[in-house]
Amino acid sequence: MSNKEEFETGMHQDKTETSDEISVTEGTAEESENYDEEISDFEDDESGHDDEIEYIEEDMVYPDEEDAESDMEYEDEDDGTSESEDYDEGIPESDDEYPETGMMKKKRRRRRRGARRKEKKNYGKKPWIIAGSIVAGLLVIYLGISAFFISHFYVNTTINGKDFSGKTAADVEEYLRQQVDGYELTILELDNATDVIRGSDIHLEYKENSDVEDALKAQNPLLWVKAFFSRTSTDVTIDVEYDQTALDEKIQSLQAVVREQTEPVSAYPKFDGNSFVVEPEVYGTAVNMETLTSKIEEYITEFKSELDMEAEECYKIPQYTSESPEVQAACDTMNQYCQASVTYTMTENVVVDKTVISTWLSYDENMQVTFNEDAVREWMREFGSTYDTVGTTRSITTPGGKTVEVSGGTYGWSIDEETETQNLINSIKNGEVVTREPAYAQTAASHSAQDWGTTYIEVDLSAQHMWYIVDGSVALETDVVTGLPTADRQTPAGVYYILYTERNATLKGETNPETGKPIYETPVSYWMPFTWQGHGFHDANWQSSFGGSRYQTNGSHGCVNMPVDQAGNLFSMISAGTPVVIHY
Repeated sequence: MSNKEEFETGMHQDKTETSDEISVTEGTAEESENYDEEISDFEDDESGHDDEIEYIEEDMVYPDEEDAESDMEYEDEDDGTSESEDYDEGIPESDDEYPETGMMKKKRRRRRRGARRKEKKNYGKKPWIIAGSIVAGLLVIYLGISAFFISHFYVNTTINGKDFSGKTAADVEEYLRQQVDGYELTILELDNATDVIRGSDIHLEYKENSDVEDALKAQNPLLWVKAFFSRTSTDVTIDVEYDQTALDEKIQSLQAVVREQTEPVSAYPKFDGNSFVVEPEVYGTAVNMETLTSKIEEYITEFKSELDMEAEECYKIPQYTSESPEVQAACDTMNQYCQASVTYTMTENVVVDKTVISTWLSYDENMQVTFNEDAVREWMREFGSTYDTVGTTRSITTPGGKTVEVSGGTYGWSIDEETETQNLINSIKNGEVVTREPAYAQTAASHSAQDWGTTYIEVDLSAQHMWYIVDGSVALETDVVTGLPTADRQTPAGVYYILYTERNATLKGETNPETGKPIYETPVSYWMPFTWQGHGFHDANWQSSFGGSRYQTNGSHGCVNMPVDQAGNLFSMISAGTPVVIHY
């Protein structure tokens, strides 16, 4: 028997003795079919991994040396862990004894390598599968909680100030219904006084409505998570029924209502002598009945147990307090006016400063400041009446030593009140600090008691004599004839001034209604009038004498008749504006 025959015979014997092994014989159809079945089984185990099958088929034609190298690479990939050693345990090491053993070992190694690669691919998919499962679970939990909040209020939910987190509408309704039984409202008043309004006193009953259900429906159950980060406050209308007449009677009997009512006083700008400051408010005891009634009804509706009248502003409160910016703004505006100071130089200084200006400032109910210009005008009228000298009574001592009082006339100081009022208003508004004289409509020589000064013309009607005084000394004097002492012709007493001087004038009297002509027309050489009614100094060559009592029978129509020469001398000495003092 040849070696080949011996080998084949040994192979058949080995197959018979060891059923776990797969025999491979060359040269026979039966052996070829067995081998093909082995390959087919391997392909089925790989579950479609064609690349592995192709790789195995290619290895089958490799020389034994290349197979050994491949086996070594596989062992290296397993980080030194020799699976082949475990697998080959019990298999003879020599291929000479069992030639098919190397093929079997290679086949099994290929199966292990395919399985490991499949396991690695499946491992890469596991994190995504786990994550998806977690998300799906969380979604189910979230939707489950959302379903809960379809019929329950969010956490952190208060209704009319009461916490109803996680409660149903029925829970809220039941709570509200329970509040009616034994309900009492305690009223806290001033001076620690209290009153109680009981539900039984006003026949209080709870009446259901849809507000609670509407409030529940208004919340979006899918957004329940936001409730953990914010508080939801809901106000619902609680319908209760009570006897309004009984409630009104209880309110009217409250101690706060029946006691004496004192009105509050708002804070306001007050002048303290130096500036305007905020005067604090004063609280009274007067009750704001509209607010009190409204608050009591509100508290009863919400089943609140205690009403603090002061905290709820049921007492009348001042419109403005010390902290009100409007009051401080008003003070600031008024103090700006008070910065002005105007000093008038009269016989003594007259000062208009904050002391006076403060009395011209006021504020309205909205703390809008008003500067009273009419008050300034009235002050100016008083100022004028004090320092205007026109027509006032003044005393005079004649050169002969006679002292008399004289009043009336047109000479003296006269403030232009309208002009100076506007000047003063402007100075105050601009905050000016100035010293000046007022605007005058008419001036005089001096602010002294004898405001005509030391240069003037004096006429003594009783003595029928006149003087022209220059700087206190007599520069001219003469007897005169004055007006006939009747109501229509007497010479007027008073202090006047020369209006103008004129040469060669014709004096005309009043028109005679019967003739239509002046009652007289008299030419004169020197005309020096001191009133616009026709009174003046002039020469009178028709008078045969002057002085004495001639004026009583041959008096003028009111003028002062002078000798021609003395009239000429006076004419040359005086000018318009020279004071004229006429007295008895």
